[in-house]
Amino acid sequence: MRTMKAAFVAAIGAVALICCLLPSSAKENGRLALVVSIDGAIGPASASYVKEAFAKASERRAEVVLLRMNTPGGLNSSMREIITDVLASPIPVVGYVAPSGAHAASAGTYILYATHIAAMAPGTNIGAATPVQIGGPLPGLPSGTPDKGGKDKKDGDQQSEPKDAMTAKATNDAVALIRSLAELRNRNADWAEKAVREAATLSANAALQAHAIDLVARDQAELLRELDGRGVEVAGGKTQRLATKDAVVEAIDPGWISRFLAVITDPNVAFILLMLGIYGVIFEFISPGAVAPGVVGAICLLIGLYALNLLPINYAGLALMLIGLVLLTVEAFNPTVVIGLGGIIAFVLGALMLFRVEAPGYHLSWWVIGITAAVFIGFALVVLGSLRRAAKAPERVGARAMRGLPAEVLDWNGSEGHVFAHGERWQARGAETFKPGETVEVTNVIDLTLLIRRAPTGEGGTS
Repeated sequence: MRTMKAAFVAAIGAVALICCLLPSSAKENGRLALVVSIDGAIGPASASYVKEAFAKASERRAEVVLLRMNTPGGLNSSMREIITDVLASPIPVVGYVAPSGAHAASAGTYILYATHIAAMAPGTNIGAATPVQIGGPLPGLPSGTPDKGGKDKKDGDQQSEPKDAMTAKATNDAVALIRSLAELRNRNADWAEKAVREAATLSANAALQAHAIDLVARDQAELLRELDGRGVEVAGGKTQRLATKDAVVEAIDPGWISRFLAVITDPNVAFILLMLGIYGVIFEFISPGAVAPGVVGAICLLIGLYALNLLPINYAGLALMLIGLVLLTVEAFNPTVVIGLGGIIAFVLGALMLFRVEAPGYHLSWWVIGITAAVFIGFALVVLGSLRRAAKAPERVGARAMRGLPAEVLDWNGSEGHVFAHGERWQARGAETFKPGETVEVTNVIDLTLLIRRAPTGEGGTS
């Protein structure tokens, strides 16, 4: 009895010790450092992930959020969402370009400038924040390609070269944004403007010397030691002194919504989903009752359209693609070559125009366009063509297939009797009198009774 009691007390003590230790690491003076990682192109999935992570950091009263970045840039809209969340965060956000070999180009530079404290690992770089627009004006879209027309134009130049005027507007808008962030965080605004206008870049040490960042740290442990004791001004004008020396580091993984968005907002995936949806719906209309193609096609079509809604698309390109699909379908039922060639040209041009910009990681692959076009051309010419030929072929079953078939009279009495047709014995009726063994012709089928007549001369019957 005493042994059982001692074991019970020991178990309670162990559970109490574990319960005390577990929350102490996360709640002790709020010393919790949450790590949010952005790897790859910045898009709707990245913006959703950062928003969710900041919400969790506020709920858990984290001491600091480490926003680790390794990105070539991305979409302007997603970048601005992340910047808005950083500026409104009540938790200090530390931008950290890591590991060694990483970079925060284009949109990543803007986000790094927006963070409360900017840090880089040795062997990393930032910059190349010139806005680029391909296929149409999209002001403020950061990308890594230098802009050759980013200077202000005179009035006469604006009228004669509207494209350069739009480029200048986009560049000036991006300059105003990054200068405002630099002034807010007391960083080098002149170099920031140079990064936008001239696509300038800096290494980690050069960025520290130019006062574009606040510190250089080899890893997260060193970064947390360097952050300890620093004062930062968070949203609301409050100054907070960081205590990160003994903070517990915990990584926040993207939720299922962010992971789902990361998959479907890839332009190639969205394009494929759109095509699968169109194929499925077309097949369901051609063969009603198949169910599966229609259900799968409708789901893929809706997901594809939702993904396109999150991306900067050109609706003229989408319309051209749909026109191309319609023309290819018409070509399958009415071969003219001209309609089919026009459909191919419209489809390929629409696919090329579908996305208004080519931000890093958000361009449509030529392989996807070519394979998709080839598949649909084959589908239109082979499958739809076969269905067209099958529709024009004579019927092989049913009442219409029986009309005109020869039949042999087995017995006859008055106006009815039995005949042998199509390998079976049938009840038959007719307006004439026939003799057994005589060959007749089927004119119609009513219920299960054949209507027959005497076979015309020269068509297998008697005169």
